[in-house]
Amino acid sequence: MVEDYKYRPGAPASTRSAAEIDEGLRSYMLTVYNYMASALVLTGLMAYVTVRSEALMNMMFMVTERGVSPTMLGWIITFAPLAMVFFLSFRINHIQASTAQMVFWIFAGVIGVSLSPILLVYTGASVAKTFFVTAAAFGSLSLYGYTTKRNLTGMGSFLIMGLFGIIIASIVNMFLQSGMMDFIISVGGVLIFAGLTAYDTQRIKLMYLQNDGHEMAKKKAIMGALSLYLDFINMFLFLLRFMGNRN
Repeated sequence: MVEDYKYRPGAPASTRSAAEIDEGLRSYMLTVYNYMASALVLTGLMAYVTVRSEALMNMMFMVTERGVSPTMLGWIITFAPLAMVFFLSFRINHIQASTAQMVFWIFAGVIGVSLSPILLVYTGASVAKTFFVTAAAFGSLSLYGYTTKRNLTGMGSFLIMGLFGIIIASIVNMFLQSGMMDFIISVGGVLIFAGLTAYDTQRIKLMYLQNDGHEMAKKKAIMGALSLYLDFINMFLFLLRFMGNRN
């Protein structure tokens, strides 16, 4: 995740009017959402193309009695996005915005490839239904984060700690195979990423500075889109455990 990556807001330029600042903020947030939405479309397309190609699926995944398991190439594709997130988080100040954007698009495409087995495990109707439910929830939570006057920083720190707890519990349950623990993890995951959606939206809003240059503003928009994209994808995956009908 990239929640620890933050820009420190500075003092706004006094020469800009409140109306100009608001207009700049709206344009900046629209850019963030456009990046995020485009990444989701790319992810969906890559997942569909991959699952429709028998050769690609055989290269990356094996169908066993317990379900779909990754091959060595599949494991590489699964963990490659994590490496890209770390790269962007730690190198964003040292690379050009165009490079960051390219890595972001590659990241979204690889995520689509790694998630393609979902289209085999779950019915298309349940995947679509879960996507629209996630979109509605995400939109409401992001709007709250954008408009609320409440400082969500404290809540964000608590949610990030909860996220680490979910990750540890998921690793432990890979060995325990507990249905009850899986249910608790799923509920916790939905709640955590719902809260992170509001928190990240407010954080991204506060990252905006009207005197940023074009290069810096574009980097901020890409990093903001990455955070919201991850919130959406993870909330979708946890909701799918409840709402998805298996084939």
